[in-house]
Amino acid sequence: ITFDPGRSVYHVVSDDQGNRPTADPVRYYSVEIDLTNGILEADGLSVVNVTTLYEDKKSAFAPGGLDPEGFTLAREGFFYFSSEGNIFADPIIDPFIRRYNTQGRMTADLPIPGKYLPNGVDWGVRFNLGFESLNLTPDGRLLVTAGEAALFQDGPAATFTNGSLARILMFDVAHREPVAEYVYEVAPWAEPSAIFGVNGIVEVLPIDNAGTMLVMERSFSVGGVLGGGTGNVVIINEISTAAATDVLDLDALYESGILVPVDSVAKRQVFAFDDLGIPIDNIEGMTFGPDLPDGRKTLVIVSDNNFSAGQFTQFIALALDIEPAS
Repeated sequence: ITFDPGRSVYHVVSDDQGNRPTADPVRYYSVEIDLTNGILEADGLSVVNVTTLYEDKKSAFAPGGLDPEGFTLAREGFFYFSSEGNIFADPIIDPFIRRYNTQGRMTADLPIPGKYLPNGVDWGVRFNLGFESLNLTPDGRLLVTAGEAALFQDGPAATFTNGSLARILMFDVAHREPVAEYVYEVAPWAEPSAIFGVNGIVEVLPIDNAGTMLVMERSFSVGGVLGGGTGNVVIINEISTAAATDVLDLDALYESGILVPVDSVAKRQVFAFDDLGIPIDNIEGMTFGPDLPDGRKTLVIVSDNNFSAGQFTQFIALALDIEPAS
């Protein structure tokens, strides 16, 4: 999800790979969200447009040819758009980050460092744990994304008994190249599950231009009772990259089975969605919206319902007090 102040709408990418029985295309929605009195009412949201996204200037995406995830407005009239790829496809589909215009046509393709490109066995992104997040710094100079969990060569994905070392990756927008990368320690699953569980970074949202960001972690455990009974446990951490090691030149965080000594980003929890006391769905996206009349920022959040009859699309609006940097 991303806010478009020029049109006073939000744009929300659908996690549709174009291969569902409905044969719907890869697309994004333009949505009006009414926060004028500081409250998101049940009827305060309406879809005003749907735009198809294309593989290139002429061709639609092949069914299953991507896994849409990150979506953020760049300069007026352009978006950045990320896909996690698919290590189980034949041939493997690499993750990507591309720039699009508002008509859904690709205008640029960012170079993805080789450490992220999967071989499906012991290198690159894991299945469904790639570029889930995407946002810009306030000055628009840096594009920030993150792997949802560790690359194969960076250690294990999260379980109930261990965390995972994810990477936060930053691109210089003007030169369209990676310029910095930092390690983020993902927590273990919030609840055990004998069937399936996951935890990882689902969104990164810069607060300033000095490395302070909000990072959303989403844990899900089949059979879990937290998250209002859904098993979705979602928190927001504030992080700082100021004292973290830049690992852009490190292709792997382990050498000969030994973890390379690096300083991870500093983090502190600032919000837990369980505190709302409502069922929480598979929350995965967040963006700043317009400021409220009292000067606080709005943070608008959306879930990915996986096209499941047992889940729901959920929008949540929060108000933030952000202290200016000293």
